[in-house]
Amino acid sequence: MGRGKQQAFAVAYYRVSTAEQGQSGLGLEAQQATVRAFAEARGWRLIAEHQDVASGKTDNRPGFLAALAECRRMGAFLVASKLDRISRRAHALSGLLEEGIRPRTADMPDADDMMLRVYAAMAQRERELISDRTKAALAAAKARGTKLGGDRGNRPAAPPDAKAAAAARMETADRAAFRVMPAIRELREGGATSLHALANGLNTMGLPTPRGGTWTATAVRRALARAEGAAG
Repeated sequence: MGRGKQQAFAVAYYRVSTAEQGQSGLGLEAQQATVRAFAEARGWRLIAEHQDVASGKTDNRPGFLAALAECRRMGAFLVASKLDRISRRAHALSGLLEEGIRPRTADMPDADDMMLRVYAAMAQRERELISDRTKAALAAAKARGTKLGGDRGNRPAAPPDAKAAAAARMETADRAAFRVMPAIRELREGGATSLHALANGLNTMGLPTPRGGTWTATAVRRALARAEGAAG
C-alpha cells in the first residue's frame, strides 16, 4: 500500500486597522471564523494564529512577523480572510512568494501564486487611482473657492418644542448615517480603512454630510457610531 498524503500545515493571520475594532473583537472574530472554516475545508492543520491591530501600510507588525516565522519553521501556508489583511503592497506580496511563503485567502480559495500576484497588483493600482481621484476632486473644490475641512451647515432656529425637534434631528441623522454605509463599505473594500481616507472617498463621490457639508474624519466617526448604535 502507498503512503497516505501528508497533512499540510497552516498559520492564520488576522488584522484590523483601528483600536476600536481590536477592542471590540468584532473584526477579528469574523476573520477568525472565516479562516478556520477555510483551513478545515482544505484539510489543513491550523498550528498557530497571530493578529495585529495596525494599518496595512506597513509590514513591520509583530503578529505578522511572528506568523511569517512560524510559516518558515513549519513550511506552512499563511492564511488570511482577504489578501489585504496580509499586505496592501504588491511588491511585499511578491517578496513573500519569492521567499517561498505561500499566502492563501478565504475569499479567493482557488487562487494560486500567479493569481495572487495579479490580484495584489490590481488592488494596489485601484487604491492609487482612488487616491488620485480624491486629490483631484479636492484640488478642484479648492480652486472653486470651496472651504474644506468641516461641517458648515446652518442650524435652524429652535422650534417651540425643543425636545421634539431634538428627536427629529436625531432620527434624520440616523437615517443619513445608514444611507452612507454602503458607500463606506465600498471604500473599505477598495482599501480605504482610515477615517481620513473614508472622508476623502465620500467627498470624491460627492456625498454630503447629514448637514450638507464636507466629510471629515470626525464626521465619518460620528456616522459610524450612529449607524452602529441604531443597529444595536
